[in-house]
Amino acid sequence: MEMEIYQMKKNYILEDIDCAVCAAKVEKEVAKIDGVLSSKVTFMTQSMTLEFEDSKAEEAEKAMLKLVEKLEPDVTVRKR
Repeated sequence: MEMEIYQMKKNYILEDIDCAVCAAKVEKEVAKIDGVLSSKVTFMTQSMTLEFEDSKAEEAEKAMLKLVEKLEPDVTVRKR
């Protein structure tokens, strides 16, 4: 019997992300977090859209915030 996975989508602003390579690195690494189903970072708009497994969204969001701070200490993440 297959369990249905419920998804949650959230949008964020990545203030002060300063290069496309940095944005790509954040997108790639955030996608590896348990509970993150997809990660899309757009450098031009300094935005990130994440899809989470609903049951893991809170933990995955906390992990994302810590990871972005580690990868790009000058970037501020805000909910859109």
